Amino acid sequence: MTENLSDKKTGSPNLKQVLGLPTAILLVAGIMIGSGVFKKVVPMAQTLHNETYILLAWIIAGVITMLGAFTYAGLATMTTQTGGVYEYLRLIYGDFIAFLFGWTTFTIVGTGAVAALAFVFAQSVNTLLPVYEPLYAFKDIGIGTAVFPFADSGVKIVAVLAIILLTWVNYIGVNKAGILNNIVTSAKIVGILLLIIASLLYSNHPVADSNVNTIQTLPPGGTALFSGLFGAMLSALWAYDGWINITFVTGEIKNPKRNIPLAIIGGVGIAMTLYVLLNYAYMNVLPVSRLAALGTNKIAAAEVAGVLMGKAGSVIIAVLIMVSTFGALNGTIISNPRVFFRMAQENVFFKGAAQVHPTFRTPHISLLYTAIWSIILVCSGTFDQITDLVIFASYAFFALTAWGLVKMKRKKVITSKVIGYPVVPYIIILFCLTLIVNTAITQTKASLIGLLLILSGAPFYLYFRKQYGAPRDKQL
Repeated sequence: MTENLSDKKTGSPNLKQVLGLPTAILLVAGIMIGSGVFKKVVPMAQTLHNETYILLAWIIAGVITMLGAFTYAGLATMTTQTGGVYEYLRLIYGDFIAFLFGWTTFTIVGTGAVAALAFVFAQSVNTLLPVYEPLYAFKDIGIGTAVFPFADSGVKIVAVLAIILLTWVNYIGVNKAGILNNIVTSAKIVGILLLIIASLLYSNHPVADSNVNTIQTLPPGGTALFSGLFGAMLSALWAYDGWINITFVTGEIKNPKRNIPLAIIGGVGIAMTLYVLLNYAYMNVLPVSRLAALGTNKIAAAEVAGVLMGKAGSVIIAVLIMVSTFGALNGTIISNPRVFFRMAQENVFFKGAAQVHPTFRTPHISLLYTAIWSIILVCSGTFDQITDLVIFASYAFFALTAWGLVKMKRKKVITSKVIGYPVVPYIIILFCLTLIVNTAITQTKASLIGLLLILSGAPFYLYFRKQYGAPRDKQL
């Protein structure tokens, strides 16, 4: 069977289906395993003060993530088009809801993730080899009280260079980016496994340090336990985030209706296993009271490695975090531009983003758009503040896709067996609604600003429709 080299409706080249199942699984794991697993145990220890509860938070968050993986695995059988969640929402709810997801991904969530990962990678480089700050004299010059483009100029330059390098690798072929992902992800999995083994073999049983000043030494109970566990789960979910990105690359995965579901479940399974084991290993070396006393700016993995191997251990962890964030950055750059590429195909994004490079068969213009906006976010230094404003948005779209699975099963659009259906999507919907309501109550102002940022895409939707006409394909 010969490959279809061009789009029948436009005559332009198609993306190449060159990524196999092993690469897809490692892509899921590679995007998920960034920097969170190395440091999130600290705020969790400060909240829960109990090993069992901390591990329970990681396990529950992992189970929720796996249930989500089952849901998306079912939705992945609907289409072989690239674009993932955007495409699912478009087929189920129509163009506007899908556009809001895609626009939020472009302006805030997706490019914000690229900016944040690039910045953490650059910070890791700076830890190993201090980076010169060429614009240090201008660090206090800002726009308002939030934007200081010249602050941390050396780290920002390294972050920008990392984005440019990986955009170029992705520009010249998704297969090359896939090979790089396999190498880097395999390296960080091996590194994490070695840290787990070394920590589990540590013979000195951890004893709480009486000189350590902790706010609370007893685990919370009752409603305080529920609130603390829920807050700790949010920290864990942040570390689990990114697994849905594999769906964005559907058009470049071989046999996507089979391999996308397997990749999601396999990649999430790898990450969940490593996360639970690694956090158990941390607490085998350092007691919870010591972890809680580290402070949010300390990296738990570095402290543990320091106990195990001295100064060399801290250096090794810095290298491991650098490799992990570099791999996650590469995976994020592989996946996010495919959403904007698909939006442009449907006439709801800048039309140039729908172009496929005639030689490399990559969405090269969409890659460039992503790189440019991500670099702007890096230089502004606002990516963390902006992405925090729309944390509830991700779960709103998550709930919509879960309900979409129910809707498509009822319409018999999806006829294949879905693991856990119909119980799983309802659990996901209930969890998402709980998180959204809790966030709206506890962070009302930030939630309203985030909602306004999402809805700010509406005028652009109307502009694209007027400029380029009706979408090319219809919803189901």
